[in-house]
Amino acid sequence: MLWCEYFAGSLLAVVFGFAADLIFGDPLTRLHPICLIGNLIAVLEKGIRKIFPKTKAGELFGGCVMALLVIGISTGTPALVLVLAYRVSIYLGVAVEAVMCFFLFAVKSLKKESMNVKKALEKDGLEAGRKAVSRIVGRDTQSLSEKGVIKAAVETVAENFSDGVFAPMFYMMIGGGILGFAYKSINTMDSMVGYKNEKYLYFGRFAAKLDDIVNYIPARLAALLMIASAKISGLDGKMAWKIWNRDRRNHASPNSAQTESAAAGALHVQLAGDAYYFGKLYKKPFIGDDLRSIERADIVRINRLMVTSSVVSLLLMGLVKLLVLVFV
Repeated sequence: MLWCEYFAGSLLAVVFGFAADLIFGDPLTRLHPICLIGNLIAVLEKGIRKIFPKTKAGELFGGCVMALLVIGISTGTPALVLVLAYRVSIYLGVAVEAVMCFFLFAVKSLKKESMNVKKALEKDGLEAGRKAVSRIVGRDTQSLSEKGVIKAAVETVAENFSDGVFAPMFYMMIGGGILGFAYKSINTMDSMVGYKNEKYLYFGRFAAKLDDIVNYIPARLAALLMIASAKISGLDGKMAWKIWNRDRRNHASPNSAQTESAAAGALHVQLAGDAYYFGKLYKKPFIGDDLRSIERADIVRINRLMVTSSVVSLLLMGLVKLLVLVFV
């Protein structure tokens, strides 16, 4: 099969996968590829910790070995499946790759879970809202006020637009489902072992740094596309640009504040600030100006911005890939 055929097939696969995600959302099953990657990480971590010494150097090296194995297996398996599928038929290849791309997007599930927070607050009150938001954030939620719950939901949608929607799309547009799985394996490792605590400070460092690297460009492009989409979404694009320029570095991670700052400006609210994780207070700078009090409707607004930004991203990157296909 010619390379250009795979290139064109992968473009169709990304479009079909994105459309399927908008319609059906992420399927809840233990056989979900990302769940399988998570299980692989857990198994390898347990085995590698038994092999390497519990020293700084041992944990650093063990974490590197685990990361390379996870990336190799998570990328090699779909690559083998796709090669076989495309050899049988271009149509089978596109169909199989579209299913792979479908599993890598999180637009509908991100919207659904965050909107569940709003519904819980309206129907059953603050305690239900805290429980609902605890499903999508890593911070402690038991003492959050209603505004704190809403802010956590808004921040999650804003941040996860980058690594749950835009970055997978970015890598799939470049290298199809294969590169998409490579990205998601790194991102999943970071979410599982990329913590700066006693257990993972050294073992998870390589995975965390690798996640920073692969998200560096996508996070900034995602923020710019969110700014560009703000006006279409009925929000403030100029303020989104202003706050992004000023506050995009207001986070320990080089990437997390990129889309959060754009969202804070577009919504005219203040995000971030101090938060508790596992009972410990972490001091964090604010993102955005406190122009108005955050409210439940902001969860609807951030989801509208996220979905609009996702569609705009697909159209623009798809056009770029199509132009490359035609003229290169």
